[in-house]
Amino acid sequence: MRFLFASLAAGFLALQTASAQDGPRMPITLDPQTGEVVSIADNPMGFASKDGSTLLAADMAPTSPLPPPPVVAPVVPRSGPEPRAPDTPDTMMHSLSPGDVRIKDIAAVEGVRENQLVGYGLVVGLQGTGDTLRNAAFSEQSLQSMLERLGVNVRDSALRTRNIAAVIATAELPAFAGAGSRIDVNVASLGDATSLQGGTLIITQLSGADGEVYAVAQGPIAVTGYSAAGMAESVQKGTPTAGRIPNGALVEHELQTSLDGLGALTFKLRNPDFRTAIRITDAINAYSRRRYGAAVAEERDYRTVALVKPRGMSAARFIAEIEGLPVRPDTPARVVIDERSGTVVMGADVRISTVAITHGNLSIRVTEAPVVSQPGPFSDGETVVVPRTMVDTNETGGNLSIIGGTDLQTLVRGLNQIGLKPSGVIAIVQTMKTAGALQADLVVQ
Repeated sequence: MRFLFASLAAGFLALQTASAQDGPRMPITLDPQTGEVVSIADNPMGFASKDGSTLLAADMAPTSPLPPPPVVAPVVPRSGPEPRAPDTPDTMMHSLSPGDVRIKDIAAVEGVRENQLVGYGLVVGLQGTGDTLRNAAFSEQSLQSMLERLGVNVRDSALRTRNIAAVIATAELPAFAGAGSRIDVNVASLGDATSLQGGTLIITQLSGADGEVYAVAQGPIAVTGYSAAGMAESVQKGTPTAGRIPNGALVEHELQTSLDGLGALTFKLRNPDFRTAIRITDAINAYSRRRYGAAVAEERDYRTVALVKPRGMSAARFIAEIEGLPVRPDTPARVVIDERSGTVVMGADVRISTVAITHGNLSIRVTEAPVVSQPGPFSDGETVVVPRTMVDTNETGGNLSIIGGTDLQTLVRGLNQIGLKPSGVIAIVQTMKTAGALQADLVVQ
């Protein structure tokens, strides 16, 4: 028994020693409102300070230091003074040399873009060219719903009007469009209406991808196409079932965006290219060193150029000063072919290795000239039609020509000497690409 009590006492002392080595324990609770970690004690305990004040969890941190947080590199880690807004406005006009373009024409500020809107509505006032209500049930339902909202009950009536048409209205909400501004609306028919000429769009809500209504459209439709038909002939120009309402939508709900609230300003190239991105960066920095006293641009990749706004200058004024700088973009060597229309477009940097080309045109003409065969007089024969087919072949060309172009003019001159039609040029360009002589990307549409 004595041995048992001695063992229990030794175990209790060992437990107390381990507790002392581990350090004091502190009850930790979470504040239900702020979510912060707090520690509350009414009486002095082992984790209280010498003056009796209770220590929080931060004061009970272990002695070993925590690893430092990761260091986030600045947007433009360039050395030098910080850019500051100048005291005088920029009045310098940037002249464009042949081949130069403005930065605003090849790049756009990230986050500054249009937003698509769409809505469903009715067009009224058509001269018998609207939807057939029997064939377009949605037009009849829309007409009944609209009349009921206006206080007219036509639920049990048979509607046979041809003066309305169900349409889809689309628009683009520009960036920073404020409430009360107007935007253009495009309208297209949904049913079997033959023309929207002379119609008026009834008030239609235009919603975004998030389901929110941002604009309301209404007004007369301008239709450029027309169609006319008779008993034996018809004529049509353009698309009479689609039209446009200039300034036909009124913005009711503006996007909560601000140019100063976009954070880091970034230019996005419309045609990504490494060399073009470098040229934009160099042009902006050369201007900013004279204007702001420091570099403000750095290329991130072949599409993105990051900017640092000078202190004391608004983002709108900063972008306005640099988007007019001239830059010469670099374009890849590319040949685009549209086989449907026979169009061939070649870039200025397209090169062709010296090759020998022969191209011949083979034409085959098949002519049917049936002959009527009549029997002799006083015979029992019958008159029959005897088929007669004539086939004629003609092959032209075949001369061997040597073509090699160090520039676009030499290449075009060599192809013109052969005297080819667009279909022949397309065939030769595709064959040269297969042979490895065309030093450019080939895009076939």
